[in-house]
Amino acid sequence: MSKQKIVHPDRDAHFVTGAYSDGIIAGDFLFISGQAAVDFKTSRFVLGTIEEETTRTLDNIKAIIEAAGATMDDVVKSTVHLKDIAEFDRFNAVYGTYFTGVRPARTTVQSVLAEGIRVEIDCIVKLA
Repeated sequence: MSKQKIVHPDRDAHFVTGAYSDGIIAGDFLFISGQAAVDFKTSRFVLGTIEEETTRTLDNIKAIIEAAGATMDDVVKSTVHLKDIAEFDRFNAVYGTYFTGVRPARTTVQSVLAEGIRVEIDCIVKLA
């Protein structure tokens, strides 16, 4: 099986985030690693409210998806990790604005997250 690496278009070449790729195309699917509120131009986490971090996280995901030639409406599954499940309603209000029509299947859990971030999201995208 061949795989193609997809990189966030704003990623600083010196920004090392670990032993994983931003996204991988395998067959007709794009698998996006867990994304957070990162400014890829400055290589820094941008902490804020759950709404602010959710927006930045989904904007990062959207950029990776678009770099692969797809759209947010092509997302078929996402997994969401929240630092505090009590923020679910506020997170969900922002999340819902990123999808039209049939929304992706989703799992949402409370997790211990690194670097003080409030949300991390990974997803699977069906490519045309």
